[in-house]
Amino acid sequence: MEGKDIEVEWKPFELRPEPVEPLDPNSAYIQNAWKHSVKPLAEKLGVEMNFPPVQPRTQLAFEGFQYAKENGKANEYNHRMLKAFFVEGMDLGDIDVLVKLAEEVGLDPDGYREAVESRKYRESHQAALAEAAQRDIRAVPTFFIGERKLQGLYPADRLAQIIDNELAKNEDTALENGLSCDIEGGENC
Repeated sequence: MEGKDIEVEWKPFELRPEPVEPLDPNSAYIQNAWKHSVKPLAEKLGVEMNFPPVQPRTQLAFEGFQYAKENGKANEYNHRMLKAFFVEGMDLGDIDVLVKLAEEVGLDPDGYREAVESRKYRESHQAALAEAAQRDIRAVPTFFIGERKLQGLYPADRLAQIIDNELAKNEDTALENGLSCDIEGGENC
């Protein structure tokens, strides 16, 4: 959020990881959810979204995220992937598409391709999914602000209020603890 001293850390989460079958974009469920929920909400928020023609497996895109993160491009990568899928209708399960998008955000296309094809980040991705399960994440989006878990979309002013409350709580804790020296001559001496 602009003007806030916060850091956003993206974490991978697959709604339907293997072996669960991906949803059929032509199914009544997807069509109704898009028509009655997703599209109206996107319009209300002024966000451009188009119906994705494919529901790809996303584990390779998420493994590519680990490469992007390691190379300092996590935010750019995620924004590009979301736009590619929800605006441009690209298949994020296609390695050639992923490589093209990675290059667009400034990642080395050969290094990215090698990392994704070799499944170099498979374990990192599986660990991220295990963390999501441990934290009982079941929906997107899910936010953690401090220890507070928020599932779903919230108005920006409500998120700002929750962040302000968390920042104030942290400031209060810092004031309560204050500066001190410990018996070993800690860093604050």
